[in-house]
Amino acid sequence: MDKGESPAQPDLWARYAPWAAPAPQDTPPPPPADPRQRRARRRLVLAVALVSLLAGTAGGAAGARYEREGGPGVLVLPDAAPAPGDRPPGSLAGLAARTLPGVVTLHAAGDRESGTGTGFVLDRQGHILTNNHVVAPALNGGDLAVVFGGGQAVRAEVVGRDAGYDLAVVRVRGVRGLTALPLGDSDQVRVGDPVVAVGSPFDLANTVTSGIISAKERPVTAGGEGTGSGVAYVDALQTDAPINPGNSGGPLVDERGRVIGVNSAIRSADGAGTDEGSQAGSVGLGFAIPVNQARRVARELIEHGHASHPVIGVRLDPRTDGEGARIAAGKDAVTEDGPAGRAGLRPGDLVTRADGRPVTSGDDLIVRVRAHRPGDELRLTYRRDGHEHVTRLTLGSSRDS
Repeated sequence: MDKGESPAQPDLWARYAPWAAPAPQDTPPPPPADPRQRRARRRLVLAVALVSLLAGTAGGAAGARYEREGGPGVLVLPDAAPAPGDRPPGSLAGLAARTLPGVVTLHAAGDRESGTGTGFVLDRQGHILTNNHVVAPALNGGDLAVVFGGGQAVRAEVVGRDAGYDLAVVRVRGVRGLTALPLGDSDQVRVGDPVVAVGSPFDLANTVTSGIISAKERPVTAGGEGTGSGVAYVDALQTDAPINPGNSGGPLVDERGRVIGVNSAIRSADGAGTDEGSQAGSVGLGFAIPVNQARRVARELIEHGHASHPVIGVRLDPRTDGEGARIAAGKDAVTEDGPAGRAGLRPGDLVTRADGRPVTSGDDLIVRVRAHRPGDELRLTYRRDGHEHVTRLTLGSSRDS
């Protein structure tokens, strides 16, 4: 051993080197694994793999849905339910579908005024029934156009009109496939019957509203303003089906699609009766000319160009109100050979009932008379010198255009 060297020592760094190979040990080999343990381990591995596969699939689907529909908090609406097919014929939708093809919109324009109203087809010859006040602006050289539900517009001519009944018939030519609406029987209408009004309120064509007959035999006067409008006296059907300016002349139909009235007037919020020319809106009080009266007048307008009016041959005192219709004073107030004169009525008599229904004014009596036709018999109750009398008379005829 050289001087300066220390005795040999074991290499202490070797035991701390992490990369040093472990010293061989004299240890026995591990015992072989139990076959049951090997099968359990394989099953565990397969289960872990299956869970991982399912989790991946679910995660992918969730990610795709997140991308398609949005994240948490986004409302996902269900798909629309399948739409039903054709509506039953007795439903409102079915009724409207049958009625609309026979309803038209009328545009009347003259030098000083214009207006919009409604009408409906009477026959395949092109005759259309509407209100007189609807066509009045087109008189004396104005323009009158009829627009069908599909948008076809044609010029029309006035065949005949009557201011006293507020009815007019116009005609279109060269239009094929016209749908005439069936006419019902207004005498068979009852309060509470369901009805549908069709028309063009405020020029909104093909508008359908529904309601009921809320009253019958309402004495209504309307018109009196504008060109050729006159004053109409109507023994009207009352309805709560919404009717507005522009509905005038349109059909009021029953639950079977038959026309039972011609929509003509409304009661405005201030209590005044108004026709289509007013801009008042519906307050649930609409009035229609009974179709039985309209049918007769329309036939006469088509055949003769004018209609006849039933008359009793008296001049009424307009100052009476609320207690009946008083015949004016003076010898000429009762036509001597007229219906009233032959029935024994005299100047100054106060008519209080017509066919058993109360009469409250002169206009009321005119309405009751106009509800009939010339040749009908009318029973009148009247007072003279404090005594009540009853008489019967046969209505005469006059013409008023």
